[in-house]
Amino acid sequence: MKSLNYAIMSSICALIIGILLVVWPGEAAVYLVITIGVLFLLPGIYGLISYFIHPKSQVENQKTYFPVVALGSTLLGLWLIVMPGFFISILMYVLGVLILLGGLNLLVGLWNQRAAANVPVYLFIIPVLVIVAGLVVLFNPFQAATIPFIIMGVTSIVYSITDLIRLWRMRKLMNRNITDVKVLEEIKDE
Repeated sequence: MKSLNYAIMSSICALIIGILLVVWPGEAAVYLVITIGVLFLLPGIYGLISYFIHPKSQVENQKTYFPVVALGSTLLGLWLIVMPGFFISILMYVLGVLILLGGLNLLVGLWNQRAAANVPVYLFIIPVLVIVAGLVVLFNPFQAATIPFIIMGVTSIVYSITDLIRLWRMRKLMNRNITDVKVLEEIKDE
């Protein structure tokens, strides 16, 4: 049941992200890159500060090396924060792949659900459209960044709603064998 709750929460998060991408597509791109920059910057700064604050070596004859990874993380974070426009074009490829994988995941989920119950053909249309949207974003990343973000937002909304419907149907199928709750209470009383 925990996996079902996780799936519901991830679909709701995808719905929220989709709405934000549709409402503020230009700002979403810039703030997403800046957020990623902060996520690189903070651990890098922490690594550098702890290198300089902590004693060089607790044990004699132990060599302490400069934290090159922390420095690289700090510099990459600063670069992402200062120049988010440069990374938006690169980010489009990454997000296009994520949409494509999301559509494939939805398609496989519906395909696997066919073993348990009859899945209407019209439900397969949505994952195919999500896959097409991912391909459009992948092959047109250098157009205005707002258009792919709007496409990704709408796609994310449609994906999340379709996934919530699929999860609701699956839950209904899982609970169809439960016919009388009083039987369980009678067993408890005995």
